[in-house]
Amino acid sequence: MSQRPTNWAGNLTFHVEHVQRPASIEELRKLVARSSRMRVLGSGHSFNSIADTDGDLVSLSDLPGDVAVNAHTASVTVPAGVRYGELSQQLHAAGYALHNLGSLPHISVAGSCATATHGSGPTNGNLATAVSSVDIVTTDGDLVTVGADDDGFSGTVVALGALGVVVGMTLSIEPTYQVQQIVYDDLPVDALDDHLDEILSGAYSVSLFTRWQASSIDHIWVKHRTDHDEWSGGPSWFGATRAEEQRHPLPGMPPEYCTQQLGVAGPWHERLPHFRLDFTPSAGEELQSEYFVARSDALAAIRALDRIRQRFAPVLQVSEIRTIAADGIWLSPCYQRDMVGFHFTWIKDAAAVQAVLPEIEHALAEFDVVPHWGKVFTMPPEAVRSRYPRLDDFRDLARSYDPAGVFRNEFVDRYIFSD
Repeated sequence: MSQRPTNWAGNLTFHVEHVQRPASIEELRKLVARSSRMRVLGSGHSFNSIADTDGDLVSLSDLPGDVAVNAHTASVTVPAGVRYGELSQQLHAAGYALHNLGSLPHISVAGSCATATHGSGPTNGNLATAVSSVDIVTTDGDLVTVGADDDGFSGTVVALGALGVVVGMTLSIEPTYQVQQIVYDDLPVDALDDHLDEILSGAYSVSLFTRWQASSIDHIWVKHRTDHDEWSGGPSWFGATRAEEQRHPLPGMPPEYCTQQLGVAGPWHERLPHFRLDFTPSAGEELQSEYFVARSDALAAIRALDRIRQRFAPVLQVSEIRTIAADGIWLSPCYQRDMVGFHFTWIKDAAAVQAVLPEIEHALAEFDVVPHWGKVFTMPPEAVRSRYPRLDDFRDLARSYDPAGVFRNEFVDRYIFSD
């Protein structure tokens, strides 16, 4: 008897017996045309049932396709199954870069964009904001290209897989650049009262790591673009002390898993992620949640979480606080609002995590909190839907692409289409 596939963390077992792996676009088109129910599996780094299906589960990892740089349009066309780590290496070798990257370079381009996955930075939109066109195999097996000037484009990039199978994307690029990564230890919590916005805006990308157990933030990870200006931080920054050795976000974990720190300048793709491509950061022994609130509410949200930290800290490995710039993408949590993300890496105990999530969501409810599409959350569907002012437009778009609901599943029905 075959063993059913699981997601990367192993907390979800898919309903299907095996994953379909078409070896050509033509094979995929035929598979789509005869399927009555289908979902696409990216790199498997989602922690909920967003990719699950009782029909055909498809991986794009075997599809052929080249990374094609167009210097004239400052863009790159990529096959959807490519992972950011491999794409970044090829771009850098050609003299180009993306505006930002996520914490992990191991995640697929299409899956990351479909769920509005992001990096950090006060002026950096999520990864989907780099997309200028999308190639989609629709429910009847047709291959269509939707560009930035086409009607409904803002609904096609972050689409949760509900429009069709994305087989290719074109992304905006820029000349390659260098980044310094500096880590500071033990930021006094009191410094946030007067300087939180200044800290979060202090470099191209800034992340705060905390276990919510003390009167200080464990680490500030600062990623500074050397082509912008000189890094002004010294041995101490807002009361935090510059680390003289490599750090890992989790105490006791090998720091060599992480990208180079200590202020040593290096290529963007070897500094913007927290973790190195040649190391798997963990064996999946974790669960993840992430919640977004307006950046203007960041300090109040931190205080609200701090008041209940004794409830969730025992099941927490580490939490990251970072910024994401506003965008115009309909299903992006950052639609028309600069946001702050509160990311939680939990121990791998689903029952214990499920018990504390409602308390976190209740504490953040007054700030119109929005959950990450690909993480674990318990917010009621009606609350999630209320956060998206263009939801009806997306519903209409999805129905026009997929009137029979081939690309829908229980997750999409519950959070997008139910009333």
